Amino acid sequence: MAREIRYGDLARELSLEQVSVSYGDLTPAVQYDDAGNVIPHRPENLHLTPTNIQRLLGPYIGVRLGNQVKAVVPLALYLILFQLLILRQAVADSWIITAGLFAVIIGLMLFMEGLKLGLMPFGETIGNNLPKRVTLPVALTVAFLLGISVTFAEPAIGALKAVGMSVDPVRAPYLWALLNQWSGVLVLIVGMGVGLAAVLGTVRFLNGWSLKPYIYLTLGPVLALTFWAMTDAELTKILGLAWDCGAVTTGPVTVPLVLSLGIGIASAGGTGKSSLSGFGIVTLASLFPVLGVMLLSFYLAATITPESIVAAAAVMAVATEGVVPWHETTPFAEVIGGVRAIVPLVLFLLVILKVVLREKIHEAGIVAYGLVLCVLGMIVFNLGLSYGLSKLGGQSGEIIPAAFIQLDYIEDSPLYFYEVGIAIALFFAAALGFGATLAEPALNALGITVENLTNGVFKKRMLLYAVSIGVGFGIATGVLKIIYDLPIGWLLIPGYGLALILTYLASEEFVNVAWDSAGVTTGPITVPLVLAMGLGFGNAVDAVEGFGILSMASVGPILSVLITGVWVQGRARRKRGASEQEPEAT
Repeated sequence: MAREIRYGDLARELSLEQVSVSYGDLTPAVQYDDAGNVIPHRPENLHLTPTNIQRLLGPYIGVRLGNQVKAVVPLALYLILFQLLILRQAVADSWIITAGLFAVIIGLMLFMEGLKLGLMPFGETIGNNLPKRVTLPVALTVAFLLGISVTFAEPAIGALKAVGMSVDPVRAPYLWALLNQWSGVLVLIVGMGVGLAAVLGTVRFLNGWSLKPYIYLTLGPVLALTFWAMTDAELTKILGLAWDCGAVTTGPVTVPLVLSLGIGIASAGGTGKSSLSGFGIVTLASLFPVLGVMLLSFYLAATITPESIVAAAAVMAVATEGVVPWHETTPFAEVIGGVRAIVPLVLFLLVILKVVLREKIHEAGIVAYGLVLCVLGMIVFNLGLSYGLSKLGGQSGEIIPAAFIQLDYIEDSPLYFYEVGIAIALFFAAALGFGATLAEPALNALGITVENLTNGVFKKRMLLYAVSIGVGFGIATGVLKIIYDLPIGWLLIPGYGLALILTYLASEEFVNVAWDSAGVTTGPITVPLVLAMGLGFGNAVDAVEGFGILSMASVGPILSVLITGVWVQGRARRKRGASEQEPEAT
């Protein structure tokens, strides 16, 4: 007989190895005096030596630190060795970058642990109790507001906002306006897209609807607006940013919180029977922000002229020349950014929990500990991002073009013949994308889940390599776009057009996996690194903008997984056909 289990309980059971221990083995035997009365047990005070503390905390910290080291160190070593051996260029500010990378590792370790202990219990509790206590419209409103709140807490959002000042307002006025004058509105629009995705994804859960119609109805208008923007020379320059925003949103905060809420609501009244029906919110959360950013861009184009933006940029440059407010300097900016990202989200979740649900916080001490880790981790991560990851990615992006073109700041450039240099640059990008994706913890978790839910039809290894190859190919294509200044629309429209055809041919299960796999590849390590590299690359080759690599890194795995899924389906059909044609044994 089937037994229902909460999503949070399932995730916990799959991620932990539990051993049962008798309570009696942990407590001393009861002692009695001569009169038969129980002698109260007075435990001795513990005196912990440094060795004892190390033995207690070592395994706890070691596992969590090791996960981030595996994600960051191989990528950093790859960039450094490629720069030293292939490009024959020393790493500038190596000690600062090393300290920054160490801060990234520590920050991510603290943040991810805080996310698990502090923020995730909120999402699970609210998702499990919300449909039982309030009406469906109220539950969907909460899902919408949660989508907005989690967007501000995404680590990668800070990386997106940080690149605003590198854009030339004369060459790309609307892009400059979005990333500077309208940066707050930009993040809000992206958050509203995530919130709308959470609402529609939850409705899909409740009704057991297929993901395919959602993809057709969402992607169609997005591609139409993309084509429309390509007819305007200025709006074309924002397309890379718009599509990159879709990749930035699906990070370690958004996915678990929104997904747990959606599944919690659906478990109360959902009708979906598919083992993979829980997928899909991530897909919508990566498409709706693209739509929102493009609509915002059209609004700017209709209300503001490029000339006024250039004038405003000049005034801002004069006003801020040599004057940097204290809250925009290190480390105050990172501290304020960390607090601003986490605290409003926590306050919102507290209001929902206490006011709407009237529910107590279970294990409040542990939750508070987790929230402190979240804030502290975000602050340290922001510092590491500024001085380590983004600095290294930007430096690599500015140096790699020296392989095929002459750069004033690189002696003896170009280092190779043009064709050889181009091949080296593309290989670098593809290998970076492949390695970074293969190291993503979220992808490994997705591979295990998919293999279990498909009863081994879609192997974990097959998914890992399909997604990694797709990301590598996508990033290489994005670099090619920057080198030759190719319109991003002419790459995205055919790519997603092919994805729509494959979506029609593939089964529902493979469609769910393929479209959500694009979201798990853009983690807090990959996004800032690729963004910085793309912008550095763009500056080196004098491109108008360096956006678009992330968007190509998103469509790549969708295509590769869908192609793999169609191939697996075809192979399964051929096997069934062969078995049916075999004569029955007499």
